[in-house]
Parts: sequence; C-alpha cells; structure tokens
Amino acid sequence: MGSDSNDCRAIPRTQGVRSITRRDVSKGAAALGLASMLPGNAFSQGSPMTDVILINGKFATLDAMNPNPEAIGISGGKFAAVGTQKDVRNAVSPDAKVIDLKGRRAIPGLIDSHMHIIRGGLNYNMELRWDGVRSLGRAMEMLKSQAAVTPPPQWVRVVGGFTEHQFAEKRLPTLDEINAASPETPVFILHLYDRALLNGAALRAVGYTKDTPNPPGGEIQRDAKGNPTGLLLAKPNALILYATLAKGPALPPEYQINSTKHFMREMNRLGVTGVIDAGGGFQNYPEDYEIIQKLHADGELTLRIAYNLFTQKKGEEVADFTRWGKMVKPGQGDDSLRHNGAGEMLVFSAADFEDFREPRPELAPEMEGQLEAVVRLLVENRWPWRLHATYDESISRALDVFEKVNRDQPIGGLHWMFDHCETISDRNIDRVAVLGGGIAVQHRMAFQGEDFLARYGEKALERTPPVKRMLEAGVKVGAGTDATRVASYNPWVSLAWLTTGRTLGGLKMYPQANLLDRETALRLWTERNTWFSTEEGKKGQIKVGQLADLAVLDRDYFSVPEDEIQDIESVLTLLGGKVVHGAGDFGPLAPPLPPAMPDWSPVRTFGGYQRRADAPTAQKLAVACGCGTSCGVHGHNHASAWGASVPVADNSFWGALGCSCWAV
Repeated sequence: MGSDSNDCRAIPRTQGVRSITRRDVSKGAAALGLASMLPGNAFSQGSPMTDVILINGKFATLDAMNPNPEAIGISGGKFAAVGTQKDVRNAVSPDAKVIDLKGRRAIPGLIDSHMHIIRGGLNYNMELRWDGVRSLGRAMEMLKSQAAVTPPPQWVRVVGGFTEHQFAEKRLPTLDEINAASPETPVFILHLYDRALLNGAALRAVGYTKDTPNPPGGEIQRDAKGNPTGLLLAKPNALILYATLAKGPALPPEYQINSTKHFMREMNRLGVTGVIDAGGGFQNYPEDYEIIQKLHADGELTLRIAYNLFTQKKGEEVADFTRWGKMVKPGQGDDSLRHNGAGEMLVFSAADFEDFREPRPELAPEMEGQLEAVVRLLVENRWPWRLHATYDESISRALDVFEKVNRDQPIGGLHWMFDHCETISDRNIDRVAVLGGGIAVQHRMAFQGEDFLARYGEKALERTPPVKRMLEAGVKVGAGTDATRVASYNPWVSLAWLTTGRTLGGLKMYPQANLLDRETALRLWTERNTWFSTEEGKKGQIKVGQLADLAVLDRDYFSVPEDEIQDIESVLTLLGGKVVHGAGDFGPLAPPLPPAMPDWSPVRTFGGYQRRADAPTAQKLAVACGCGTSCGVHGHNHASAWGASVPVADNSFWGALGCSCWAV
C-alpha cells in the first residue's frame, strides 16, 4: 500500500475492539473485589510490577513436587509462592492484587516451538482467516463481504490455516465461485503448501499470462488456449505459491506495528505466552525484524519470542550465516526477545516439501556437501540449528551429515533439532537421541491426514509422526503449529490432535499406542518446549522462581469431552504477572487494544480463529451441501460419516446400513 489513501473506506465493526471506559474497568474490578485495578496500574504494559495473588483456581502446575496448590503468588514478574493461601500471602507484599479465578483451570502459558509469528504479524491485519470455519458456504460469504470493502489495489488474502477437509462440503471453492464472489478485487487463497487459487483480478495484478513460464517444481494451470486459469500448483516446490503472494501490497510500518499487536493478542486469547519463530521465506534479517524489535524496545510485546534465522537465497547459504554470525549471537536479547540460532532452512537443497498430494521429492545429490558446509560453520560458532524434514529418507541423509560433523566437531549440547518428521523411522529416532538432538512436531497431519492416507495407506498413517516412540527413546520433543501458512496457529487444535489422533475432518488416524495423555501433551506445549529455546527451568511450569506466564481457561482441559479440546480459549492470560488478555469477568483487567488498521481490515469484522457454531440443523446442512442426496443414515450430514473412525471408504460397511455418504 503506497499511502494511507487506501484506508478510506470504513466497515462496520461487528467484531471489532470495543473501547473500554474507566467505568467499565471499575465495575469489573469491583465484581472481582479488585477496585484498585484501573488503567495505569500494574496490569498496564510498561508500568512498574505489582504483586499478584491468584486464588480459587484449579492449578495445573506441571510440577510433580507441588501439583495442586491452593494459591499462586507473583512478585517481580515471577512466581514467588505456590502453595497454601497463607504461604502465598506471606511471600508477597501486603497490597498485592488478589484475583479470584472462580474455580477455573489455570495452566502454564503455552509455548509454540515452531511458528512464523514475526512474518505473520506483519500481514495479520490484511488476511481473512478461514481458521476454524466449518462450512465452505460460510467461508465464501466472508470472502464476498470482505471483497466488497477492500479498496484497490489491495487484495483479499486467505493465507493458510485451514483445510478443505474441515468444511462440511469437503471441497475447496471453484475458480468460478471465487470470480463470482469477487469479480474486481484480487483474491489469493493459499491451501496448505499444495495450491493457491487466484481470481481473474489477481492474475492481472501479478501479471501471469499465457507467456509466463512454469517455475521449477511448480505449475501455472492453463486452459485449452494456454491462458492461466488461476490455479497454482506446488509439484512439489511451494516457491510459486509464496512468491506469488509476495507480489501483493504490503502494509506501511505503522500499520505493521498495529497488525503485530493484534496477532500477538490473538495468540494471548488462546493462552499462548511464548513462541519460537522458525524464520521463513521472504523474511530477511535484519530488515523484516525491525517491527518486532521496535515493539520490544517500546515494551509492547505480549509474547516471549525466540527467533531463528532462515537463509533466503539459494547458493548463498554459507554467506548468509557467516554475515549473521557477525551481527548476532544465540541467546542475545532478553526474556522477551532473544536470538535462537539457524533454520529452519539451512540449505535449499535440503528442502523436502510436504505436499502429500504429490510424490515424495528426491533431494539433490549435492545436498550433503552443501549442508555439511553450513553445519560445520554453525558448530564452529556454537549456533543451535533446526532443519525442516518431512520424510525419513531426508532425515537419514541429514543425519549422515550430522554424524560426520560430530566426529570432528562435537554437536552435543547445541540444542539442534529436526522439525516435522512425519515419517521418521525408529532407527532414525534412535540416531537423533544418540546425537542429543530434538524433534519439534506440529499438527500438520490434522490438516492433511486424508491426503496422506490416500497416497500412503492406513498403516503408514498410524505413525505420522510417532510421538510416543520419540519420547520413549529419550529424544527431546516439543509441540507447535507451523502457523500461519500451513496449519492454524490455534494450540488447542494441536492438543486435540496429540490426544485424539483425529484430523479436523474427523478422520481417526492413530491407534491408542501413538496417542498421548492430556498431561503429557500439555507438557509438550509448555515445559518441554523450553529446551528448544535453551530456557529450561526459566518458564513452562507454575513453580517458584519461574517467569509468571499463565493462562486461565474457559473450560477444564483435563475433563472436557475430547471433541471440545479444540474449542478451548483463555479467559485470562498473564505474561510476567501482567494481564495481556482478559475475557468475560476478566475483560476489564486487560489493557485496551487499538482498532485494527487499516479500517477495512478483515480483523475488524471477523477477528481471527472462528469459533465453532452450534450443531447445524438438517436443513442448514442440506443447503450447504447441495448434493441432492440425502443419506439413509446421516441425512445431509455426510461429514459425520466421513469423520467417523469406521472404514467409510469401504461401502460394504456403511452400505449395509443404507448409508450413501461414501458415494457423494
């Protein structure tokens, strides 16, 4: 966006940020017995620390020596006391602020070990999120509404975080449907890292014509006359997808600051207090880190961020890390923002793209030599690293390199890791353990399980990845999302995936042997993730001396039905003892957030992750479905059949009951 002139069209703020008055705060504080909690006190950012006491909560401390305390005391940004109310009151100042949690479950603040928060923050306010939307009909209503208020030359962007399998209709929109919804405003829809859908206006904006060649590993689909249709395919290289996205207008710096604030607060709403940023394509250092650095300098971060540096240009990887090694050191920074090492891209020849609709890519023969040069440089400078690796074959070749380097330059203690590892073998898990490495797993299979099943079969699907086997081998394992362009940033979708083994489409992927109990899964999202940022013992538990990061939940994670885990949100989130998010009775305690900028931002109208609606009626399903086939068992609710753990693809099973969902 060239100037603020593009920000001239205001839209109704149906879900915007309401201005909080002093009277609102006073009323809410009085209801909690906290009349002194007003703007400008310890719960506003940048103000002096004030001691806090939390009472009447169900505290999951994740401290085996102190699992169920009565109260929590916070002083100086850390947990000062965890125990009886008497002990807590004795450990903090007499004028400590008391918050009654009214019986709600409290957990340590969640930490995402693999996310792209910095890049995502720069763009959040421009993006229409289909995260959590369960109907394609509803998704297209959102798109049409947003197209009507998005001024030229801006685009409507749906950039990952969803899968066609989450929709009741079990499909993506057609190009005709997208063009009908937005004939003039450019539309770009990214689905995982397998395809992008562009309307005619977007094709004109990016300049793709019949003369535009296909890039290596990508395809611009064309009609009979050779003209682009609007479908871009990763085959399997996703560069065409995000290179096309990069052609869109960017927000000016002041809007990027606002956008990043909104994205951080969205994460706080879900109980997240920490993120390890895995870098990303088109995320240059230091230029694209200036916004997050400014927010840090101004004391306005509501997340703790550790960031990795991701090489940007093929053939210049050693030069990148050599240059950066002179600019920043791992651990440089503080508890709010700190450098964390290299990756997830170390060399372009090691990238094995995770498009399960396509055959597994074969890495180039020169990969080992190029990777070895970078790893030796990192070990020499004592930089931790992380490496994107989807397939076991890629992991084997990378481990050959790591073992070779280790024989000359020990890599123990460097907190190096693989990311993803959906098809890692037992042998390679053990090799990682011997070398002292870690594995950061994400819930990408909750979005792509159906595609993996179609290509590789049920037996291979059962361990994608084998998380429990990793833990049994003694490997350091942490959990995250890989948001925002692939899976959603919602941590509760990940926790549901780890404990139920289901996709968002409802497919049951894993046997009980590969599922985690709820406490173990929560540990992967809290204390175990601290290894991945070299901050063990500093956070991740509710324990004396640790940073006072905590989330109070709207329902009890440990007792809700498994289908409700993905719907959990935080009603109160603390970062270092300060409130960074509040909802309901706790809403007045949170610092106000300025409205999303620009005024046409989808965030003003739709917010972020979409809450699931009440179960739709048969009539609504019929309208949304439009298939004209009412099943004898499920009516038009075909999704309930497709999502069942029974063999729905085998028509002899459901067919015996009169079900025809498999044929729709």
